[in-house]
Amino acid sequence: MIVLHIQKKLQSADGTMLLDLNLKIKKGQLVTLYGASGAGKTSTLRMFSGLLPPEKGNITVNKVTWFNSDKKINLKPQLRKIGYVFQDYALFPHMSVKQNLEFALQKNQPKDIIQELLTIMELDKLQNRKPDTLSGGQKQRVALARALVQKPEILLLDEPLSALDTEIRIKLQNYILRVHKKYHLTTILISHDIGEIYKLSDWVFVFQNGIIAQEGKPSEVFTDKKLSGKFKFKGEVLAIEKDDVVYIVSVLIFNEIVKVIAQESEIKNLSPGDTVLVASKAFNPIILKVE
Repeated sequence: MIVLHIQKKLQSADGTMLLDLNLKIKKGQLVTLYGASGAGKTSTLRMFSGLLPPEKGNITVNKVTWFNSDKKINLKPQLRKIGYVFQDYALFPHMSVKQNLEFALQKNQPKDIIQELLTIMELDKLQNRKPDTLSGGQKQRVALARALVQKPEILLLDEPLSALDTEIRIKLQNYILRVHKKYHLTTILISHDIGEIYKLSDWVFVFQNGIIAQEGKPSEVFTDKKLSGKFKFKGEVLAIEKDDVVYIVSVLIFNEIVKVIAQESEIKNLSPGDTVLVASKAFNPIILKVE
């Protein structure tokens, strides 16, 4: 069990924001931190990893104290058994793929994990190449493999797939699930992609202005429980066009554009850019703005 009860003042676009968190993560879960940019998600990962000290509070992992402001305890990052994958890969450009992985080995650690990870991440044929000769998806696989070299108990993923195209993103989602299960990890992911969160996550924490505004299973967080229907998808309104006596609302759902026929009463408060819930009710699709 991971328990974070921490506070820290952060500078946001709107001025000073107090990050005030109280959350629990079960061992073996894959959880996602979701919310607008600047809500405190990356700072949370940095404080959990030891790269950024909280001002107040405590962090415990499996009943071991990693941070306690009252007792002046602040465990060094290298002692926290964490693997951290950054959005920008952070690979050493002068080293080959294999050398990047070997650099992460601890002193006297057996090297057999290197070949194991090269195989799992399908990097065998790329092991002698330098990062600048790799695609974005290949670099991210190397970064993920390197984060696992020291056999961490916890994996931190800070929007690792946000810059990749859909096909590569889906493949890497599968890699993440594979290593999460194979190495019995507790994984904390930052993502803005609802489809990705549905696929990967057991639990979601919704950040809003430095606090946890909502938490739960993805199916609970991203749907309106009051709205019945055979299917429910959240999307973004791209366009609203009038067609005779009805309106056609184009909604981006995941990576597909869905056109929904709506009445004037349904689109009265809608504008392009709004987030909406599209659901079926009595076989007819309906559209509801998400506040």
